[in-house]
Amino acid sequence: MTLPLDLLMFAALIGAILLGYPVAFTIAGVATLFAVLGWALDAFSMNLMGALGQRFFAVLTNPVLTAIPLFVIMGVVLEKSRIAGELLETMGRLFGAMRGGLGVSVVLVGALLAASTGIVGATVVAMGMIALPAMLRNGYSPSLAAGTVATAGTLGQIIPPSTLLIILAEVMSSAFQQAQYKQGKFSIETISVGQTFAAALVPGLVLVAVYILYILALAWLRPSVAPAMQHRTVKPSRGEVSGAILPPVLLIVAVLGSILGGIASPNEAASVGAVGAILLAGLRQGASRGLVLAGAGALVLLAVAAGLAPVRLQRSDAGAGAFALAALYGGLGLVALAAIAACLRALFARGIMVPAMAQTMVVTSMIFATILMASFFSLVFVGLGGEHRVAAILTALPGGATGALVFAMAFVFVLGFFLDFVEISVILLPLLIPPLILMGHDPIWLAVLLAVNLQTSFLTPPFGFSLFYLRGAAPAEVTTGMIYRGVAPYIVLQLAVMALIWLAPGIATWLPRAVF
Repeated sequence: MTLPLDLLMFAALIGAILLGYPVAFTIAGVATLFAVLGWALDAFSMNLMGALGQRFFAVLTNPVLTAIPLFVIMGVVLEKSRIAGELLETMGRLFGAMRGGLGVSVVLVGALLAASTGIVGATVVAMGMIALPAMLRNGYSPSLAAGTVATAGTLGQIIPPSTLLIILAEVMSSAFQQAQYKQGKFSIETISVGQTFAAALVPGLVLVAVYILYILALAWLRPSVAPAMQHRTVKPSRGEVSGAILPPVLLIVAVLGSILGGIASPNEAASVGAVGAILLAGLRQGASRGLVLAGAGALVLLAVAAGLAPVRLQRSDAGAGAFALAALYGGLGLVALAAIAACLRALFARGIMVPAMAQTMVVTSMIFATILMASFFSLVFVGLGGEHRVAAILTALPGGATGALVFAMAFVFVLGFFLDFVEISVILLPLLIPPLILMGHDPIWLAVLLAVNLQTSFLTPPFGFSLFYLRGAAPAEVTTGMIYRGVAPYIVLQLAVMALIWLAPGIATWLPRAVF
């Protein structure tokens, strides 16, 4: 009887990751071990390894994935420049007078930071250091306060732009193409990052609404766990509220609006976000207000004018009007460059830019190393027959397409207790998704279901990343058990929203169909 090397390989990967070694090296080591073992047992052809270089090159030159470092630096710069802290403080003063108001403000700030930064770790740590002590001082139940902070921080994975959605869009698009090839279709359709962002936006807002309703209901039923602020604070003026909320909102509109409006690709929109974050942070750190506003206005004018009246000086019929426009565009570009340079100078002087760049390099390297090694792992796994085994398992399940999807979602949910979303996305999903699409499931709807499921993996003990982030930032009186008890109701709410999206697919599919 032939050993099921493919199943043993997957089991070995989970076991090796639980040992605590760096994930990318663990994946590469398991893949190498089973490639050699499969070759020795005549179950794997080493000729397949010739495709490894092409797979690595395709990942590193993928135009979708190159948006990741730009979105990361956008979020890190905003977090390190205290924009997030000021937003938390202002929203807390705005809603604190009502029962459950501090919890509501944490969720709303989490949603705003999710749409402007998308960095779960930075959001959870910032709110754990600022909002959690304030909630405890005002008599909130420690478990409710910890669970709310940890959960609000995970909104960065479902509300675009997020690293999870970018990776998921690429995985779904590739799987969708594979499914169409297997159906005999060679005029194939693809799934863009913009479609995935649009599909996740409404479900993300539904999650925000569900969290807020839960907090308000709990505060009404049990006032002692979420009381109104005991210490009187000055309610923020409209100017303070707009000053705290408007900058991230404008950045969100610029980034998401350019993608959903079809004006910019994800890379270009990520560049807009990174430059916008630098301008906002520089303004906050002492750069000339007039110069920054002039630079931002010049960039907006340049983007609009270049779209309405593009200049092509290489054409033989370019006249004086074209050269005049080119000179105007050049002048606007110089103003923008001067503003960006002034902001960078302020950020370097305040010691913000170097740590932001270092953190961006660490996060980006981790993500790309995992994706590259996962590509290696999947090549060996497919060579051992794993792809056909997964398809056969899903096809043989009772309940047809619905039974297969239930199994897949349950499997992803359980793996979320042990594995990171990147590992699940780039190792498991390319194997699960093509058979599910061939069974008739809508790929965009499927992407959103998986995104909500993978977001839950940040909250599920023992290895939920939000739990670790919060444990490091929380006061000593908040125990690990309190954090676990606090996130449990939110995990149930996540599953409820997942069921809602399952029963009402239009929540996920309406916006992408309307926009695209």
